[in-house]
Amino acid sequence: MYVVTVEDSFSSAHSLRGYEGKCENLHGHNWKVVVSIKGEKLNNIGILIDFKDIKSILKSVLSELDHKFLNDIPPFDKINPSAENISFFIFSKIKEKLPNNLKIQKVEVWESANSFATYYEGD
Repeated sequence: MYVVTVEDSFSSAHSLRGYEGKCENLHGHNWKVVVSIKGEKLNNIGILIDFKDIKSILKSVLSELDHKFLNDIPPFDKINPSAENISFFIFSKIKEKLPNNLKIQKVEVWESANSFATYYEGD
């Protein structure tokens, strides 16, 4: 199995409904997103998928979140825009755009330099 990984970032604000503490208030993050794509076979020039193609897919997904108040964007108007839910959202959006021979290994969403959530589907 081969795995390729790209990283990008976006900035946004959110508040966590039902949370007791500072995060219930409006606040922002400079989120870092790390996406790993896996597959079994390389193409005829020896690559799984071009890094620029993954970066383009990721950038298109993150543009939906960048410089927005996440609580106003579906599905976060109904569910909390936690790092866990954001990682699932990004995973789902990228999964729709990948060729059938590739799968997402994981999506990490970092809300700070030392705190992140990961979403992946078990094999």
